[in-house]
Amino acid sequence: MDDDRELQELRTALEVRRNAAGWLAGFEAALTAGDAAALAQLFHADSHWRDVLAFTWHITPLAGRDAIIARLLAEQPRVGARNFALPADRRPPRKAMRLGAECIEAIYEFDTATGRGAGIFRLSPAEDGTLRAWLLSTTLQSISGHEEMVGANRPSGSAYSRNFGGENWADMRRRASAYADHDPAVIVVGGAQSGLAMAARLNQLGVDTLVVEKWPRIGDSWRRRYHSLALHNSIHINHLPYMPFPPTWPTYIPKDMLGNWFEFYADAMEINCWTDTEFAHAEWDAAAGNWVATLKRGDGTERIMRPRHIVCANGVSSYPLRPDIPGLDDFRGTVMHSEGFDSGAGWSGKRALILGTGSSANDMAQDLHSHGVHTTLIQRGSTTVVSINPSARLNEAVWLEPGSLEDADLVVSSSPPPLTLRNYRAVAKRMLELDREMIEGLTRIGFKHDMGADETGHQMKYYRRGGGYNLDAGSSELMIKGEIGLLQYDRIERFVAAGALLQDGSVVPADLILLATGYYPQQELVRQAMGEAMVERVGEVWGIGPDGELNNMYKRTPQQGLWFIAGGLAQCRINSRYLALQIKAMELGLLAPLQ
Repeated sequence: MDDDRELQELRTALEVRRNAAGWLAGFEAALTAGDAAALAQLFHADSHWRDVLAFTWHITPLAGRDAIIARLLAEQPRVGARNFALPADRRPPRKAMRLGAECIEAIYEFDTATGRGAGIFRLSPAEDGTLRAWLLSTTLQSISGHEEMVGANRPSGSAYSRNFGGENWADMRRRASAYADHDPAVIVVGGAQSGLAMAARLNQLGVDTLVVEKWPRIGDSWRRRYHSLALHNSIHINHLPYMPFPPTWPTYIPKDMLGNWFEFYADAMEINCWTDTEFAHAEWDAAAGNWVATLKRGDGTERIMRPRHIVCANGVSSYPLRPDIPGLDDFRGTVMHSEGFDSGAGWSGKRALILGTGSSANDMAQDLHSHGVHTTLIQRGSTTVVSINPSARLNEAVWLEPGSLEDADLVVSSSPPPLTLRNYRAVAKRMLELDREMIEGLTRIGFKHDMGADETGHQMKYYRRGGGYNLDAGSSELMIKGEIGLLQYDRIERFVAAGALLQDGSVVPADLILLATGYYPQQELVRQAMGEAMVERVGEVWGIGPDGELNNMYKRTPQQGLWFIAGGLAQCRINSRYLALQIKAMELGLLAPLQ
């Protein structure tokens, strides 16, 4: 029986591959010939295309067969896409369940006039039985002649290996990092996951890059966060480019472990870093085509640099947001933003009010509770609550499928906005089922719960506003049991010296008020360092734009030489590749600024 099953699986795999190869050959023939009618026979009417640089030099989603075909044919004469093939060294075509339906999913590769590309297509039968695509993705993976210096393309090391009487590797690293006699092509502001991923990618493309970090050590942006913090998603999705975490590491990485890894990673990847350095000011010199950037060093010195590119990598959570809260200045206890909170160890026997019900607020409440602090969460708005395990792990499913990390990343980068929304809606529905008991318990005690404005769950809340959800590590059960208190903000008249004065005249006493009120978006760095006019020129950063993609993220912005990258480790790993390719292309004169 096992032999019969294996034989049938082999036959199915061969048939799937033949079908995928046949569709891909037909696609290349029709695209090369500029045959719109032939292309129309290859796509469902309700189909989607997401291009990442390969055809449009932008992140471009399109919906509908006619729109897709028109854009493909318009771009093809310039792009010259050819040599479409199913690669032998990547996950083979297979049957997969996507958006609740079975389809054939295939990874393919191709060449363009610029470089090497890769993508995914998904096929399902039309009414006449022919296989047609409902998803096509195209991504640029490398620029011809300027491929990443990895693997067989690694540097020889001849410049410093056995260089008797000359500089060794350490000498060269010190000289490269000092920038005594030149400026970098790129300054990356921020030395956490997004900045390090960005610098690592640019290094492998031969683009001189300096990371500036305000804290004394790389990794301090994580080390300095609250004592009990660990990542809320699993290790297998969080690797940085080129260097996976050790297989001995825990599923959920503690913040200090991660901070130490970042420091190690920066050294191992030969990233030039200036720590204890403030990115103080920058102005664009249009005539020279570069920035004039002022860096303030920890020793009191300043350095003026003229990079052609500045990458803001200071995170979705950058500068603490402290809202104007009536009466808070009258409070006689301690007020601190969540950024400054370490541990509840020094507050045993005291009373704490936490303004906010997101992940940080709940983690801090649980930490305070564990130290014997009478803790109450103040809820200002409806919150999405999702268990870390099993619910939050549903969004990690693609990385658990057979294939490499690179294959999974390609699947993720292939999803256009309408399909992303549809997928998150389906996943959120399943999360609601898995967490029903917890959510019903929370609503019984008066907790305001939602699954997002369009039932897409916490992930779209993150993309749209950077918060509004709690990945639950156990605080919800404590709230339901009454061990952690819950207070609705609309019951509060104002804060007073002793705590929170309620509208019924009673006072909820407190010794500590924690503001888990979130952070400003990345525009705040632009505002502080570049001025209000630059904020207006660039526009929104993060949040969802009219095309369904993130505003100004991972792509050219209205300001030449100004780029943004942020997000979780997986987002930074995936999108740092594409942002780095755009910068390299501009350095080579292959890509012009946005008009």
